[in-house]
Amino acid sequence: MKKRQTPDDRLEIARALRGRSGGRAPATLLPAVMRRVGLAETYWKLSSPVGAVFVARGPRGISLVLRTESAARFEREFRRRRGRSVVPDASRPPRDLVRVLSELDSRAASELEVDLSGLSGFEQAVLRKAREIPRGEVRPYGWIAREIGRPDAIRAAGSALARNPVPLLIPCHRVVRSDCQTGEYVFGAGVKRRLLETEGARPDVLRALAGAGVRFLGNEENRYFCFPSCGGIDHLVEANRVRFGSAREALAAGYHPCEDCRPAALAS
Repeated sequence: MKKRQTPDDRLEIARALRGRSGGRAPATLLPAVMRRVGLAETYWKLSSPVGAVFVARGPRGISLVLRTESAARFEREFRRRRGRSVVPDASRPPRDLVRVLSELDSRAASELEVDLSGLSGFEQAVLRKAREIPRGEVRPYGWIAREIGRPDAIRAAGSALARNPVPLLIPCHRVVRSDCQTGEYVFGAGVKRRLLETEGARPDVLRALAGAGVRFLGNEENRYFCFPSCGGIDHLVEANRVRFGSAREALAAGYHPCEDCRPAALAS
């Protein structure tokens, strides 16, 4: 009968591989074996719109995206958060991952597997909902809470977004306050604004509308109302002249909620 490997056995294998000399083993061997025996995940240092980031991948998908000054600090932070080791990966990173980090393409990002283990069911639901927000659009924290069936958990939804282990891949930067102020972000509020501007969400226009008491825009011809950034803010602001301060006001005027951004139930 084949002896079952124990954690100590796997650790001895890893140590032996670390100590291999003579330069004959390829650089990809240690990460591959350590990942295979369950001792470590692997990581790359990649370019992104916020600068260089470290990206860890394990058997369940991308597990951590972090901007930090050194690989050593990333490894320490990974160990603190995940309770296990992470080693550099000498192989070429997946093309889809590189594309998502460079373009923040929502559709491509939705196809990448991410590992949210270690988070509560509520936190995972919040992050999966945030992943649905298209590039160039924003949603308020209250929308996230309402969409997952917890309309009173707005503050808790914000806390869950703050714990997002894979920012950029799950675009928590697209979630803003109800007054369209950008709010906090793991990479800083200034970076959040720049990301939204780069994506075409126009946070300055959103804040101006909110400052004027406008929360939703209505399409008079088709009688529906949307969040101001739905489908592209420049088009909506120009084409939709009907402005509402609340969902209740829009509904009372005979407008129905947009089926794409689903603004209903955010009445105030």
